[in-house]
Amino acid sequence: MVVASRRSNFFLLLEIAAGVALAVMVLTTWITFEGATPDGQLVPPGQVASLLIGTLLPAMTLVVLFGRRLALRRAAGSTARLHVRLVFFFSLVAAVPTLLVAAFAAVLFQSGVDFWFSDDSRGLMRNANELAQDYYEQNQLEVASETISMASDMRFYLERGSLTDGAFEDYYRYQAEGRGINESAILQRVADGSLRTAAMLGLLSDNDPTTLDPVIFDRVAGDEQVVVQGSTERVEAVAAIDKESGIFLYNARNSEAFAFGLWDRANAISANYDVLTQRARALQLRFNLALFFVSLALLSLAVWFALRFADRQVEPLTDLVGAARQVGAGNFALRVEGRTGPDEIGLLNRAFNRMTAQIEKQTDALVSANRQLENRRAFMETVLESVTAGVISVDQDGQVLLMNGSAQALLIEEASPPPLGLTLEQLSPQISALVRGGVDRGIVSQTVGGDLLTLAVKVADFSEGKVITFEDITRQLLDQRQAAWSDVARRIAHEIKNPLTPIQLATERLKRRYRKQIGSDGELFDELTSTIVRQVGALRKMVDEFSSFARLPKPVFRQEDGLDLVRQALFLQEVAHPGIDFRFSYDGDGPIPLACDRHQVGQALTNVLKNAVEAVEARERDAEPDYRGRIAVAVVPCEHDVTVTVEDNGIGLPQDRDRIVEPYVTTREKGTGLGLAIVNKIVEEHGGEMTFAAAESGGTRVTLRFARQPLLQGNEAAE
Repeated sequence: MVVASRRSNFFLLLEIAAGVALAVMVLTTWITFEGATPDGQLVPPGQVASLLIGTLLPAMTLVVLFGRRLALRRAAGSTARLHVRLVFFFSLVAAVPTLLVAAFAAVLFQSGVDFWFSDDSRGLMRNANELAQDYYEQNQLEVASETISMASDMRFYLERGSLTDGAFEDYYRYQAEGRGINESAILQRVADGSLRTAAMLGLLSDNDPTTLDPVIFDRVAGDEQVVVQGSTERVEAVAAIDKESGIFLYNARNSEAFAFGLWDRANAISANYDVLTQRARALQLRFNLALFFVSLALLSLAVWFALRFADRQVEPLTDLVGAARQVGAGNFALRVEGRTGPDEIGLLNRAFNRMTAQIEKQTDALVSANRQLENRRAFMETVLESVTAGVISVDQDGQVLLMNGSAQALLIEEASPPPLGLTLEQLSPQISALVRGGVDRGIVSQTVGGDLLTLAVKVADFSEGKVITFEDITRQLLDQRQAAWSDVARRIAHEIKNPLTPIQLATERLKRRYRKQIGSDGELFDELTSTIVRQVGALRKMVDEFSSFARLPKPVFRQEDGLDLVRQALFLQEVAHPGIDFRFSYDGDGPIPLACDRHQVGQALTNVLKNAVEAVEARERDAEPDYRGRIAVAVVPCEHDVTVTVEDNGIGLPQDRDRIVEPYVTTREKGTGLGLAIVNKIVEEHGGEMTFAAAESGGTRVTLRFARQPLLQGNEAAE
């Protein structure tokens, strides 16, 4: 039934049915009270009570269902059922007694109303009113007759005496008291129409007969013998003693004032009763409405208290459910606040707090351990990234697990994909072959980006595979070769240069002394001696180059204009080779400050430009007729260095470009192979580097980078 009611939305249908029933009952009640007979008859009490109960039932149902909706909305789904059950229980506890009390009150009130507005009650009220009216009228007639008699007696006395007689006061009192008159006065109308008091007896302070309406006296002076009027205080009467003289007698009786008040109240009660009789059905309807709204108010108050009670009782459970969800989401520092007393809710909250405290403690321990592991891993990665040696970790199948930045720089080209998912065989077949051979160290050659590198490799085992470390010793080998060649050049210069001068001097002396003695083959003798002198000069030149390479002096740094040095070297080549198209570009403005050895930098620039000229001339010999040599020089100043680029369209770089800066490596027939070696050494002494690349025109692009402050750079490197 519960599942079926949820699927069919039973409570919505019940709300609609209750709303329709309430509308029908309200309409029925209105028709019942409007359609009754208009003669003051009441609607039967049983019918009125039935209408009240029939209207209350759907109205209370709507209130209870509205409370259910509020409970569902305030519970937010987690404890909605418990909210609804508490609200329904409180609503039921309040609705049933309220409905019974309303029914009992309606029946009791309608029975009372039926009794008080019955025919017997109406007759009793009418008889009591008539009795009071008769009593009041009888007193008025009695005062009127006594006033007429007293006025006649006073006329008789005044015809024989006057008001100033000594016996008049006793006579006057005797007349009034004998007739039950409490207040009396003899009034005389003067010429202007006003009244003055000639005599008075027992007048109270609040009674002034002269203020009576003049019409009363006009009526008495006319055809009427007496004029009587009454109030709740007294019954008053005025009669004429002498109409011609304008003398009147005023009498009042106030001893019956209480009875007169009762008569007045009886009249008011009778009038009110008649009004109530005409509004009997309206009173029935009002009472029913009062019971209806009071009952609904009581039920609504009960529902409100039910919601408040449900909130107070269920709110800790709702908070606990939300806290459990947050703990499930990872907030282990959460603690439930609120009720922690000895009841079940308090016990549950304390148990929850103890549980979260224990979980937080264990989680902190795990997080601390993980943080330490992460710090160690980050430290190891930092160490691996900071070392210049390449480090590779591979598993038993040769799959790359880890590679530091130095290894990537040494083994992978810049445009190559990252090493994720690669094997050692794909990354470096030479190193892979070394690992497969089972050796723990070795020397391999690796080509990266067109450069041939020499790597010193070491292999170590670990639990999951192998760790391979390697270093680039290409530069080290080159430095060793240069040092060896420097030593060789120094020894050659020392061993060869000493005998060259005696040989040359001896040859020249032979030529001067024996040339005249030779009669035949003199020309041959001259040619032979000249050859000896020329070859000695060639040997001397070669020895000088050996000396320059072996004993290149330390540079003396001074502040120079780098732009001027480049332009001077270029100018010398332009003058010496007018057939070549020299071009110069500089985007800056003004001189370029450069700390350098002017002589050595000029020598380096001159050697590079001479090589470019020789490369262009070599291509001219084999090129087509319309070929024209071109050399472009560009200067680019930066914050910390100056870059000079020399690009030609000559024969280009040789195949073994990696050895182009090594001593005694040359592509020219008469070259010694020391020019670029000397240039490279000068550039390195000035804190820079020299690189070679192929130009788009098929020639060579040589880039020289000089540090602006090589001494500062050297100090930073030393530190």
